[in-house]
Amino acid sequence: MDRAGLNLERMKSSAATLDAQRFGELFPAVYLRFHRRDGKRSELPGASRAVLQHLTLSGPLTVGEMAKHLSRAQSVVSEIVEHLERDGWLERQRDPHDKRRTLVWLSPEGLSLLEREREVLSNELLQKAMARMTPADRAALLRGMQALIDADASAPKPRRQS
Repeated sequence: MDRAGLNLERMKSSAATLDAQRFGELFPAVYLRFHRRDGKRSELPGASRAVLQHLTLSGPLTVGEMAKHLSRAQSVVSEIVEHLERDGWLERQRDPHDKRRTLVWLSPEGLSLLEREREVLSNELLQKAMARMTPADRAALLRGMQALIDADASAPKPRRQS
């Protein structure tokens, strides 16, 4: 690489370093301004959350299958499932392939609950702020965030030190 090319690479690297630093400075302010402030983060005890989250990854299961996957006693998982079903977050259904089996799956309310639990930022606060932005600024913000995610996804991942 010639001297001009080397200088151009150094300038790009320096600009990226400054931009990364600026993003790092802005991110905490964005988080502090827009994080959820709706009280307690979870309506669920940890074991109940684990059952719901496991179902989202595995699909419908029997209580016995869940107990095995979660390495818990079947009686314990059965009790958790009964509680979640009473609260309307789980439903039971006959296995279409084997009518002797009963599968447990998330109800629409259970899916909504998990969605709310995963939200880090307040949708309401973001909507209010974005309503004051121009459509072009909103599009640029979203494009830039997606570009940052895509750039990281395409980068080789560093090896873990052992």
